[in-house]
Amino acid sequence: MSSDLESPTPIKNSAIETFGLEPVPVELRKTSWKEYFIIQAAFSVNSGNFLVPALAVLEGGLSFFAAIISTVIGAAIAFLFVSILSLPGANNGIPSQYAVRSMLGLYPARYFASPVRTITSLYWFAVQTIGGTYVLIGILESHFEIRLPFLPVSIMFAIIMSILALIGFNAVKKATKLFLPFLLLGQLTILYLYLSSNKHSLTQINEQGSWNTGTMCFFASLAFVQYISGVSSSSDMTRYASSSTHAFWGLYSGNLIGFMMTSILGAFAATYSNEWNPFITSTQLTNSTPVVILILTCALVSMLSINLSNAYTGGYSLLNIFPKLGRVRSAISFGGTAILLSAFPAFVEEAKQFISLLGAFIIPLSAVLVIDFILIKKRQLTSEDLGGLLNHSYLYNKRAMICIVIGVLLYLIIPEQQSPGFLAFIITGCCYLGISIHPLKHHS
Repeated sequence: MSSDLESPTPIKNSAIETFGLEPVPVELRKTSWKEYFIIQAAFSVNSGNFLVPALAVLEGGLSFFAAIISTVIGAAIAFLFVSILSLPGANNGIPSQYAVRSMLGLYPARYFASPVRTITSLYWFAVQTIGGTYVLIGILESHFEIRLPFLPVSIMFAIIMSILALIGFNAVKKATKLFLPFLLLGQLTILYLYLSSNKHSLTQINEQGSWNTGTMCFFASLAFVQYISGVSSSSDMTRYASSSTHAFWGLYSGNLIGFMMTSILGAFAATYSNEWNPFITSTQLTNSTPVVILILTCALVSMLSINLSNAYTGGYSLLNIFPKLGRVRSAISFGGTAILLSAFPAFVEEAKQFISLLGAFIIPLSAVLVIDFILIKKRQLTSEDLGGLLNHSYLYNKRAMICIVIGVLLYLIIPEQQSPGFLAFIITGCCYLGISIHPLKHHS
């Protein structure tokens, strides 16, 4: 059987990244934790991240500080697992979905885990592009009386982001370094507008909501569920890390600090204006054209940042399904599909149902990957694991698939108000750990 690692020899100094499933050479692994901090912090500032902290105030009735604390705790736990699951990239130079083969086996990884990850990345790419387009069109019309058609703007954004993701990791790294100052300045400006336009102090604002422990746990679990899916893509980013320590701390600190900032903004937006998106509500607090332009720039840059991640990691998931495509053609195929989906606003109208359906597969899958890599593999791939990747000897992990099926059923059965994602993750993980320590052979 031919190896999936057969791919064109990467062209030295090529402008486009050509490494596919094969390990990135050691001499190219030079990215420091500071650079990863910048990348992940830039990824964190986007409209999707505002939602859960804002809902904790709007629907959960939590106080400003309670909403921030609960969602940050939930996200921090998820980011810890995401950072640990980045180690196969840092230690072995391989992408996430290829490493997943050592945990689930060849067939489940290629034909279950990778399709789930690819579809997830495609969906969120389209949602972010469509949302960013509406923000641009809305602000231009309300503040500058400029009316732009949706379709050309959305397609233009999608094309730009797909091209940057096609170029590869260096483009992502350079773009996020350029974006971060705009994101920070925009966030500080939004905070200033909220604080200067409101008559109440933070203490008075905090007294408006509750510190209900059950509600805080619920929204902590929602934040956890939102970010735990990153365990199946984090190694894509760390293949160029100078060490596993740089990879782990760069990802964890960048994700955590970035989310803390967006959590604060989301809670501010909900507390001050009863809306969830601070990019939109903050522009209603000023008549200054430069300030509005700055906030608009921040909103667009945040969309570009997160979609670089969606497109870059989604391309590798597609490559794991169809290894013969190679990195470049896989990225082009993903980008083309993402551009097409971004042209249809109706695609996000059933967002809640679609996200719920994806979650039924993402959560149990993530639980198995976390338990397998952290507790069974002891946070590293052995020579046996790597050999199995090369010779395709590990075809499927029966125990993992049984537990995933159980987790899917639990997710669908447990009532929504009881946080099925969080419970399904815990039960699936415990189930997999329990049957994996049985003395029967682990590999099929």
